[in-house]
Amino acid sequence: MTNKGTFCILSVVFAVTLFFGCGNSNKRPEAPVEDLNAKAMLAGIWIDADEENVVFKIKGDTIYYPDSTTQPVKFRIVQDTMVLMGSTVSKYPITHKSEHLFEFKNQAGDIVKLVKSEEPNDSLYFVRHRPIVLNQGKVIKSDTVVTYSGHKYHSYVQVNPTTFKVYRSFYNAEGMEIENIYYDNIIHVSLFKGATKLFSKDFRKNDFVKAVPSSMLKQCVLSDIRLSETDADGFHYITQLAIPDSPSSFVVELVITFNGSFNIKRFEGMS
Repeated sequence: MTNKGTFCILSVVFAVTLFFGCGNSNKRPEAPVEDLNAKAMLAGIWIDADEENVVFKIKGDTIYYPDSTTQPVKFRIVQDTMVLMGSTVSKYPITHKSEHLFEFKNQAGDIVKLVKSEEPNDSLYFVRHRPIVLNQGKVIKSDTVVTYSGHKYHSYVQVNPTTFKVYRSFYNAEGMEIENIYYDNIIHVSLFKGATKLFSKDFRKNDFVKAVPSSMLKQCVLSDIRLSETDADGFHYITQLAIPDSPSSFVVELVITFNGSFNIKRFEGMS
């Protein structure tokens, strides 16, 4: 074989080696494998080792809380970390896990020490799986007759409960991020001048997105709309968007004009 032929063969071998070598260098690292054995071992009801109160129950791939308003959450055990797959992903480093003892660090870095319950009656904490409805749970109607510039106007407001879920995230006593579940309302507002309908609309909380920060709006329930006054600008309604189980709420002004248009503005700070 000539030197030229040998050179061509070596070039091909080198190119093939380089190709496969580059392919291997670009290979993505494999994702950590979930520890299914650890997840199965942790199944059961866990209580605080010091306070002896029930913290949660692990069944399958889900964590359940004794508070019926707290949303169950999917979880994973990956290496030495417990990962909660809620609306946001929370990770808790595990310092010890065994069949009867479970320790991990909460969001503040404190160690939470849990022991597995051996009390059969602790299962009663998890009998109720349906969340408690914390909105009015019933239709609420209000009718108001207003006289302005010699004309009578009839304002009609109806608060309608819905099954639209509202999630609120916060930290429990163990420093774990949890989600409570509530239900929103749709509020219908109609305005008549005599027998003539000037305005009619079903308001949802997203109608107030320009007046309430979106990060807070998703945790609010559209609680109430009520007529407060009438002037040359139109009919002024006070709208309240409340954060459940919290003293905080947003107060928004809804103004319906005499020609049937409306505008929304936030006129007060968070109360």
